[in-house]
Amino acid sequence: MNIIESLQWRYATKKFDNSRILPQEKINTLTEAFNLTATSYGLQPLKLLVIKDKKLQQKLTEHSWNQKQVAEASHVLVFCIENIIGEDYIVKYFDQVKAIRNTPDTVLKPFREQLVDSFKNKPEDEISIWAAKQAYLAMGNLLTVCALEQIDACPMEGFIPEKYDEILKLNEKGLTSVLVLPVGYRAEDDMFSDFKKVRRPIEDTVITI
Repeated sequence: MNIIESLQWRYATKKFDNSRILPQEKINTLTEAFNLTATSYGLQPLKLLVIKDKKLQQKLTEHSWNQKQVAEASHVLVFCIENIIGEDYIVKYFDQVKAIRNTPDTVLKPFREQLVDSFKNKPEDEISIWAAKQAYLAMGNLLTVCALEQIDACPMEGFIPEKYDEILKLNEKGLTSVLVLPVGYRAEDDMFSDFKKVRRPIEDTVITI
């Protein structure tokens, strides 16, 4: 399929075939795609949890408004943001840029200092909102990759982050959960797979100037 056919094929899967497990190479593709996602300033204030423990998935379902996809999916991906994005985090990023690209410090220093000052002056909640936006970028990227790879997925905001954070011990990792993406293969009797897509006409959503 071409990319448009693939996007037509995908839908928010309501019922997974819990007898089918994604091969590791598919998971590797998703994690590589996550890591290659564009983020603001290139800072990557994100981490991705890949859950394949069925007992844990069942436990998380209770805190996902009982959406069965969390329990039935092959894997559950949890998009998390870093709790602390300050000077140390930013300096570490620029050190990595210097090591990989061999960029002179005279070139990096002005931008590095600008970012450090900018983040120092931002309230914590503003930084968290900014980081969460990067998680949405990552999920959008992975949804397209899933479509191209014929991996079924169901993007979710409908979960209780505090409970996920507690169960997955995310605070100990300096993380907060933002989004959930069960992935796997659709069940043959998921009636939603045959529904026609409902979208506004393209002339109502695209403006060419």
